[in-house]
Amino acid sequence: MINKLPKHKKIILFDGVCNLCMKSVQFVIKRDKNDLFRFASLQSELGQELTESFGIDKDQVDSIVLTDSTGKYYVKSAAALHIAKDLPGYRWMKGFLYLPKFLRDPVYELIAKNRYKWFGKKEECMIPTPELKAKFLDE
Repeated sequence: MINKLPKHKKIILFDGVCNLCMKSVQFVIKRDKNDLFRFASLQSELGQELTESFGIDKDQVDSIVLTDSTGKYYVKSAAALHIAKDLPGYRWMKGFLYLPKFLRDPVYELIAKNRYKWFGKKEECMIPTPELKAKFLDE
């Protein structure tokens, strides 16, 4: 399945049952004017296959991973900032990538750790509308 990933697209793996994560996916879709991103839930077969192929410890990263066709991947705050730098109006956020991870990641981890408590959780992953279905790789 990995060898069938779309070329020249960046893939966002997200927690498919997290309300905050789903809102974040919708935020990205609305602003992805260049049609750069594709999405898959971490819980999906593809999400699990990708995290395994990258050697990502799912106990350490459970909310967002960004990868591309070159095999690079980013997790936690780096993933969020690399996504933001590709969105019109949010490119200025790439400046935060110059901050060391030990300063960026604690804020990210605080939100990720409390995301279900603060924003809620669904029992199952979202089913995209027919218009958005092509952006989701795990359907």
